Amino acid sequence: MPVTPAPAATTAYWLEHAWLDPVVEPGVVLDVADGRIAAVRTDVPAPPPGAVVLRGLTVPGLANAHSHAFHRALRSSVQVGSGTFWTWREVMYQVAARLTPDSYFDLARAVYTEMALAGITAVGEFHYLHHAPGGRPYDDPNAMGEALIAAAAEAGIRITLLDTAYLSAGFGQAPTSHQLRFSDGTADAWAERASRLKDRAGVKIGAAIHSVRAVPAEHLATVADWAAARRAPLHVHLSEQTAENDACQAAHGTTPTGLLADHGVLGPRTTGVHNTHLTDEDVELIGSTATGTCMCPTTERDLADGIGPAAALQRAGSPLSLGSDSHAVIDLLEEARAMELDERLRTRTRGHWTAAALLRAATADGQAALGWQEAGRLEPGALADFTVIALDSVRTAGAPPRLAAETAVFAGSAADVRHTVVAGRRIVRDGVHQTVTDPARALSRAIAALR
Repeated sequence: MPVTPAPAATTAYWLEHAWLDPVVEPGVVLDVADGRIAAVRTDVPAPPPGAVVLRGLTVPGLANAHSHAFHRALRSSVQVGSGTFWTWREVMYQVAARLTPDSYFDLARAVYTEMALAGITAVGEFHYLHHAPGGRPYDDPNAMGEALIAAAAEAGIRITLLDTAYLSAGFGQAPTSHQLRFSDGTADAWAERASRLKDRAGVKIGAAIHSVRAVPAEHLATVADWAAARRAPLHVHLSEQTAENDACQAAHGTTPTGLLADHGVLGPRTTGVHNTHLTDEDVELIGSTATGTCMCPTTERDLADGIGPAAALQRAGSPLSLGSDSHAVIDLLEEARAMELDERLRTRTRGHWTAAALLRAATADGQAALGWQEAGRLEPGALADFTVIALDSVRTAGAPPRLAAETAVFAGSAADVRHTVVAGRRIVRDGVHQTVTDPARALSRAIAALR
């Protein structure tokens, strides 16, 4: 006789408060089986027998939609002296030149652990550091990407590896010596290498165009077609700097957004990162094609890039997500409120996004931008990825529970994350990562090895 598999064990999580978009509900039970939410029960005032008790505000897992893991090694050191994005970039190149697959694994594992401690359950890694110094491929041409995938697995978070095409130093310019590690030579060669990477448990493979200055116009469609054929996410740095806009106009007589549109790059699976210096026509193009926008406010202000038109983009139809980018800090709550507060400074008016809208950008819309459409919601069938934010810290205490979302977004921080759950498993418990011991020491050692 055939053997009937035993039913999957179910774990009940009792949530003191839960953000069930758009409201906060007290006393919610999530039944979790096979890494997914099997049921959501509301109006449960006390923990049922055997339930795991999570006190604070539970929200869907936070999505860090734009990361360069190795930039974490720059924190603080790039704050010495003055300069611009372009001078910062020279320091970044020096760090990139020292990385190997082993040292990249050590650094990324520590960085992704920091993300888990900050409530992040999925990261979009914008990965362009492909080859050995001088551009020589490793024996495994995806050794650096696989190091990132392995690092995320050990830290316990999901990863969308956005394998990035980076072919030139600028319009009509060959890669510099620093950039040879980034380049596959042609988009076809990039596609051949990237095709060796495969989705697996906790891993999605996406694509990225570094920027219109780093991927010549005749190669843009190749990358876009590769992503479209796989229904994979496609990300691109877009109009982060006015210098890029000026150079694109000189070379092609159009804006970077216009150039991407001309070559079929825009669309609902595409996300423009930063989207800072846009014309009104650019905003309309992005919105009308449902192209997403990933804002990275802590990096954009750290690098003195400017404040992008996030509110106008969303009104035009562009879904918003958030990223920590260069990791000046890793705190998605700070990214969320910074988007609102930057817009207040720009317009001198308040209240552009509700706390619920900002949480949506940090959760459901961020997860969707990374291809994890089944994450980002506390509802039956969704992936059991969620984050618990303390409501009794010195930053969050005192507000009424009905305003817990406002408290978390406008006063909370990564330091207030109490638990992080991925696929139904607590990877952070009471503020302690469950598999990576002493993550601060791990970060210190990984960064020191690059100096």
